[in-house]
Amino acid sequence: MLKSTTIHDFVALAKEGTTVFDTRSPNEFLAGHIPGSFNLPLLNNDERHRVGISYKEQGRDAAVRLGFELVGHKFASFIDAAKAHAPSGDLLIYCWRGGIRSNTMAWLLSSAGMNVTLLEGGYKEFRRWCLSLYEHAWPLLILSGKTGAGKTEILHELIKLGESVIDLEGMASHRGSAFGAIGLANQPTQETFENNIAWKLDDFRSAERVWMENESRFIGKLRIPDPLFAQSTTANLIYINRELNDRAERILNEYGKFDHSILEEKTRSITKRMGGDRVKTSVDALNAGDLMGWVMPLLDYYDRNYTHSIQERTGRYEREITIKQQSSAEIARELLLLKPH
Repeated sequence: MLKSTTIHDFVALAKEGTTVFDTRSPNEFLAGHIPGSFNLPLLNNDERHRVGISYKEQGRDAAVRLGFELVGHKFASFIDAAKAHAPSGDLLIYCWRGGIRSNTMAWLLSSAGMNVTLLEGGYKEFRRWCLSLYEHAWPLLILSGKTGAGKTEILHELIKLGESVIDLEGMASHRGSAFGAIGLANQPTQETFENNIAWKLDDFRSAERVWMENESRFIGKLRIPDPLFAQSTTANLIYINRELNDRAERILNEYGKFDHSILEEKTRSITKRMGGDRVKTSVDALNAGDLMGWVMPLLDYYDRNYTHSIQERTGRYEREITIKQQSSAEIARELLLLKPH
């Protein structure tokens, strides 16, 4: 059976567990795709390039004919792959605009007895859906605090308690500082980052509050979508206050295990912003094996940055929580006592 549906129904079916196939080329898929989808390309990268040239030089009919010449012998493998990933026989399919590629694959798989639903407007329509979500007025509540305060750990505890949380650093595979990429997987593409945020926001349409960490506009190389970032700068904040030495110890527990040459490289990378003298003091301590002497100048630098950045935000402080002996789980439970703003 073959049918088509709107983006809203398509997303709902995908989130219910229906298998999703992206029929675009591998390069298109790597640039960005609907979260959770599998790549089942009708044309590989080289074939897509050849068909594109044929379209420009000889027209649509010639390009379509070439496309079928290139993929006809692969039909059986497409059916096998689809059945392997979607043994129930129910699947969702999209291409760039809901055109030839997805329709061809849908015709093939429905002919093989599978229940196929096409996305009207294709991936282009999904991207419009993502961008529209960023324009929605979200009930954001921002968890703020200086470097090493443990904000990310608290957000993870809030998730365990069933709260609506957007973990931007987790999605960006970056902790947000010059050292933020150490020990983590490569960052996703900008498009993938945006898609994943929108996918998660969609789950929170009826939430009374949505927690996010106080972030700069960029997390590593990735830019927080402008409408969402703008909302975060006007949202109310909760300040997590942790004593300086405690923050230093937490940072050393996280980064002190890494090779000192990497730490030195990252420290020197912020010389222009931090200042040559302070970087030298930090690096000299690192090379002498004095990790606390290395981290303290860095904390001073990041604390100054925090003070400056927080002044640019217009949201008011709802509350300050000073951490003494409480665990992140205890802090999260305390935060649940707050009334939604």
